[in-house]
Amino acid sequence: MKSAIKKTLSLTVLASSLLSMGAIAAANDAATLGQIRDSAMQSDWAYERLADLTDLVGPRLSGSRGAEAAVEQVAAAMRKLGAKVTLEPVKVPHWVRGEEKAELVEYAGRPAGITQKVVLTALGGSGATPAAGLTAPVIVVRSFEELKAKAAQVKGAIVLFDVVFDQEMAERGHAGPAYGAGARFRTQGPKAAAELGAVAALVRSVGGANYRIPHTGVTLLADGARIPAAAVTAEDAMLIDRLSARGPLKMHLTLTPQTLPDADSFNVIADLPGTDKADEVVIVSGHLDSWDLSTGAHDDGTGVAGAMAVIDTLNKLKLKPRRTIRVIAWMNEENGTQGGKTYFENNKNKVEKHFAAIESDSGAGRSFGFVGSVTPPMVKYFAPLTTALQPIGAGIFERRDYTGAADTSPLEHAGVPVFMPLVDASSYFSYHHTPADTLDKVSPLELKRHVAVMTSLTWYLANMDENIGRTPKQD
Repeated sequence: MKSAIKKTLSLTVLASSLLSMGAIAAANDAATLGQIRDSAMQSDWAYERLADLTDLVGPRLSGSRGAEAAVEQVAAAMRKLGAKVTLEPVKVPHWVRGEEKAELVEYAGRPAGITQKVVLTALGGSGATPAAGLTAPVIVVRSFEELKAKAAQVKGAIVLFDVVFDQEMAERGHAGPAYGAGARFRTQGPKAAAELGAVAALVRSVGGANYRIPHTGVTLLADGARIPAAAVTAEDAMLIDRLSARGPLKMHLTLTPQTLPDADSFNVIADLPGTDKADEVVIVSGHLDSWDLSTGAHDDGTGVAGAMAVIDTLNKLKLKPRRTIRVIAWMNEENGTQGGKTYFENNKNKVEKHFAAIESDSGAGRSFGFVGSVTPPMVKYFAPLTTALQPIGAGIFERRDYTGAADTSPLEHAGVPVFMPLVDASSYFSYHHTPADTLDKVSPLELKRHVAVMTSLTWYLANMDENIGRTPKQD
């Protein structure tokens, strides 16, 4: 009798175990993926969190009180969802904007008593002019080769890098390359000009929608050679170019930013623990800091809100992932990427436990699917996911060898597959790094679609049976 009971209990345990395994195997079935997609498309939770971040906190440049308040707000929201929250200390740059103004004070044909105002904004990391400003000739260049060719004129002058943003390229689906072509003059141009003796450097704003709005961003100046550096509007760059064709011109420039000692800040890490593969991690993330000119709605409030909403969506459906889902709100992507670098340093001995990482930092334009750095043979395993996303028009999987996402870059270089939402960025660079990057520019519908893609992708990765592999990037 005892033997029979024992056998019955053993069969019961085995059946229970098989049922459990069946539940795990079914985690990525069509019904579950459909529930996740539909739940995300019906929820305003992410938009409400985005409104909290942009309207209540506002600008969040690293080292600022805004950045500090954002850490507190996001951590509190994630704790309310029941996530295990960790604040990871990060040492961040602390640069603050000061006075910024300019005018053209000498040019051929200038009527007596007339000057021309130039609309500009300091670049992150810019040095300062004297408090009263400086006056110097302006030299226009359109390439680094032209800068070198005009080296004799550059010394003692203000250099303007007049490189046009290719909006047509952006509108044809190539916004990233269009931005990259201009951004290298912003990041490297002032340094190159300083090395040739320029007293200041200007760059034509990198972005579209020319409504005389300057686009800021980081420049790679170093201590000891921080010349004043600013972005001018497209309209003012064109004015300077036209006037320079008439003859020599001079500008009076005043920029008074400060580079303060590095500040203490945090990455916000929120874990939804996994079940049978809890020691493996799938990251879903966005960066919490923003430039100081606006409230950073697209860049990157939508990325943070979308990542946070992954846990909210799964909680509503009472779904538990096999692998741990880790939401990260990175600090200091804009002017240092210290958040991503710090996380990697703290986890470099656990890289093999990072199954995949998702980073959202291209705004919340229309989502068409996702991008991922997996090997070609792995693409077929994502068919159930792309099928589930087709009803909302987001079923594209674009495979790349390397995504180039910023904060997850160290992980990707170490071989962790990285994914990003595939979004329409044709108008993203119209608002990017400008005073116009505000909540009203975000479509609630497109943010829902964004969350549907982010949550479906995160869940799918967290429950895959297949090992999607690792391909360390060779530099």
